[in-house]
Amino acid sequence: MADIVAVTGGNGRIGRGVLAHLNDENYRTVNLSRGKRAEDRSNNYLTTDLLDAGEVYGSLAKSDADAVVHLGMLPTPDVTPGYRTYESNVMSSYHILEAAGELGIETVTLASSFSAMGGGYEPEPVTLDYLPVDEDHRLTPSNPYGMGKQVLEIAADGVARRPTDRPRMITSLRFPWVVDDELARDRFVEADRTISGIEASGTFHSQRNTLFTYVHMSDAVKLVQRTIEASFDGHERVWMSAPDTSAETPSQKLATELYPDTEVRADFTESAYAALIDTSKAEQLFDWEPTWSWRQLA
Repeated sequence: MADIVAVTGGNGRIGRGVLAHLNDENYRTVNLSRGKRAEDRSNNYLTTDLLDAGEVYGSLAKSDADAVVHLGMLPTPDVTPGYRTYESNVMSSYHILEAAGELGIETVTLASSFSAMGGGYEPEPVTLDYLPVDEDHRLTPSNPYGMGKQVLEIAADGVARRPTDRPRMITSLRFPWVVDDELARDRFVEADRTISGIEASGTFHSQRNTLFTYVHMSDAVKLVQRTIEASFDGHERVWMSAPDTSAETPSQKLATELYPDTEVRADFTESAYAALIDTSKAEQLFDWEPTWSWRQLA
């Protein structure tokens, strides 16, 4: 099991959550980020340009890490030109994988995204073959952010095929929107979460395209921890989601009315607001199940 974990992008919102959780679980942590330190939980901080292969190699070597959690990518595609967005996802991940392999670091966790599927930030409706979506569903991104997330997963496939000089365990975690109590209360509990209410909010297209998914920070950081404690060989893609949707409309009705041409493979009547993402692989591979629902705040 890893003793020292390097977390890239530890200055970011999710990065700070991961660092705090890992430190609470008695890991030693090293934050690899650009700019000034913006958290107080890591045991060490190394200023690192994650798009510079030499800096990535040097910082990982200096960190003496046993595992890497790579979160240090642009969180959204709307503040940089497309090529910068793509570069952030793809090249930073490539540098991390290469350096980890050369340094003998066995475990790497990459921040993929719902966008790898072709949902988030796409101008057209999401392409769905079936619900709930699992890791076998085809990926159809067309924007630089989503394409970058898909490509980082493909790069991980390639590195995992190498006979030597590679991380033994690589996990691409497909993050949805990560919320905390404050965000969930503001966006879910105090808002109209019916279909008509979401339409009136002006966010209907993006929420429909991401299947009304979210996950609470407490569940997200636990799954990150499980990935660095796991034992397998190769590269695994894994969906992350809360146990329910963010909508106050039953999942069966969401499927029927909003995705009418999609094959429904689950009985959503068993759990009225069940997530439209299947997280059973995370349960099987990492013994992880999401427990936090925004409805408990209501």
